[in-house]
Amino acid sequence: MEKSNGTGKDYIIDQLKKQIENFEAKVQTEKIGTVLEVGDGVAKISGLADIMASEMVEFLPAETFVKESTYGVALNLEEGQIGVMILGSFENIKEGDTVRATGKILSVPVGEKLIGRVINPLGEALDGKGKISAQGGSASGGENEIKFYPVEKIAPGVIARKSVNMPVQTGIKAIDAIIPIGRGQRELIIGDRQTGKTAIAIDAIINQKGQNMKCIYVAIGQKESKVAGIVAKLEQAGALAYTAVVLAGASDPASLLYVAPYAGCAMAEYFLDKGEDVLIVYDDLSKHAVAYREISLLLRRPPGREAYPGDVFYLHSRLLERACKLSPERGGGSITALPIIETQSGDMSAYIPTNVISITDGQIYLMPELFYQGIRPAVDAGLSVSRVGSNAQIKAMKKVAGKMKLEAAQFRELAAFAQFGSELDEDTKAKLERGKRLQEIFKQDQYAPVSVVNQVLVFFALINGLIDDVPVNKVSDFESGLCKYAAVSGSGILKEIAEKKDLSDKLETEIKNLINDYKSGLNYLIKR
Repeated sequence: MEKSNGTGKDYIIDQLKKQIENFEAKVQTEKIGTVLEVGDGVAKISGLADIMASEMVEFLPAETFVKESTYGVALNLEEGQIGVMILGSFENIKEGDTVRATGKILSVPVGEKLIGRVINPLGEALDGKGKISAQGGSASGGENEIKFYPVEKIAPGVIARKSVNMPVQTGIKAIDAIIPIGRGQRELIIGDRQTGKTAIAIDAIINQKGQNMKCIYVAIGQKESKVAGIVAKLEQAGALAYTAVVLAGASDPASLLYVAPYAGCAMAEYFLDKGEDVLIVYDDLSKHAVAYREISLLLRRPPGREAYPGDVFYLHSRLLERACKLSPERGGGSITALPIIETQSGDMSAYIPTNVISITDGQIYLMPELFYQGIRPAVDAGLSVSRVGSNAQIKAMKKVAGKMKLEAAQFRELAAFAQFGSELDEDTKAKLERGKRLQEIFKQDQYAPVSVVNQVLVFFALINGLIDDVPVNKVSDFESGLCKYAAVSGSGILKEIAEKKDLSDKLETEIKNLINDYKSGLNYLIKR
């Protein structure tokens, strides 16, 4: 035993000698600062003189029981100190704690593995399906490899873009017909609370099934119970297979609400760089602006109108400008943005609504009066607009929907005028009757998107007067019956519309005959 012990000691001594011989003194420098004050999700720090704007810092609490580090983002760069927004809980951070500069700009994980998951703005899983960790890590990369993208990025320039020319089919008749949305467009959904804004966005996501479109739903300041219901509905409809949900809930710190839309956009840009199409919903930017106002006031930035900071316009413009349609040389991908804004008592002239309206390429305005009348989705054809217009429609839809926006807006005015009870001429009466039927056709149940070929079929029947003799209260039954009849007896016609995306004279005649054949079997619906 003594001999073996001696041998063991000799071995250890030899190893120590080798380590001493190979020892190299290395100097490691770290940028270290000190917490001056902390509270309400922000901290003032001294000692980090050469930190970058939006650089991440790591708080190193003195307490040994705190295992996970807390991170923050440098927002205010002042003389003698910096203002940091803390990402997450700040209860363990105390005055005098050490802070380390990481040298990295705030970044989030991106990749295919995020699809079908519910995550927070920092890329951490919230759905109980396990951690989202980097796998593979090979030099060539792979579909399942997690990369990191910076949350803030300069939007593509004019030369890198292409004009919007491909439609995003939402499956909502009132929108696809008169306020079309194109791939690469930014279309604002605006209206009072509880008027169906989120419902339109979720229906649009559900309708992207089979359309080769990835979707990202960013919930900002929403109740977790509401988002859980949305996720359940997406899963039920099979839409979660191509959708990622980024959640910064109502109970989360303002810092996460502020980062959420930029993080969602960074995740969308991963697919954009691969040449794919992405639909991203920001629900909603009103709460995002309020969170930014809270952070700015805590950092003692000077307040402006309605106590918002002076750069609140830039807050949303630099986000929404990242939605684009890239040129074929840059891969031809697109990000279509559907920002949502909540108005107070229909006031579209408030600060944040006017800001976002001026940034976007049009808006879908939801009127509370229409909603309460049972006209849902409650899209106001007069105040809603798409600045891309018919460029975002297939030719078949252009032909049938060309005059419908004007007819819908005229009907609203004529209906208000007709309430006075004055005698109306025949032409006005005909417009009112057509408008009533158009209004009935635009009514649609939630989670029931209508395919573009069925929309073309129904709108064709309307503009050619083939529904004029159908009672108003039977229009909805007529429409659903026609679509079912066409699926069986006119499948060849529907297939031709889908493939050619245009209406020839011969095809129009076939559609008329199909509708007349259907009507001939519905004598009980038709006025005699």
